Amino acid sequence: MPIDPARTFVPVRIAVLTVSDTRGLAEDRSGDTLVALLTEAGHILADRALLRDDADAIVARLHGWIDDPAIDCIVTTGGTGVTGRDVTPEAVERVADKMIPGFGELFRWLSYAKIGTSTVQSRACACVARGTYVFALPGSTGAVRDGWEGILSTQLDSRHRPCNFVELMPRLKER
Repeated sequence: MPIDPARTFVPVRIAVLTVSDTRGLAEDRSGDTLVALLTEAGHILADRALLRDDADAIVARLHGWIDDPAIDCIVTTGGTGVTGRDVTPEAVERVADKMIPGFGELFRWLSYAKIGTSTVQSRACACVARGTYVFALPGSTGAVRDGWEGILSTQLDSRHRPCNFVELMPRLKER
């Protein structure tokens, strides 16, 4: 997919949320990977947090960031599996105005090439919530790389053609 060099790159202000019962920020390799990828791409780390797998706490953090005008986009890592403690997709659905089903579908398609049928255990998802994008990726560093390099790096690049998420940002709150 082409990047149009005649277009201006617009940095996106991205908040990163890691969801984990087993890690702290010091051990958060997937969050570190995500931060490195987004800043290397020229985007701005707007905020970062780590929360346990608690849907109410995740929803509260997402609402706070969604209502923050200094944040354009939220990317979460972790909590997208099928165990009883994995609640990130449910939290995303609770804040969503519009789900973006193609994100999860494309993530699993890309992931299948690397991990085969194990990709069915991923419930990666995305939505628009009050004008803010929310993307939920699995918690492994490989999954974070796949989601960023395979989808988000181009969809969050204002120069990407034929279309991208950035050019839609001014219109996300239209009614």
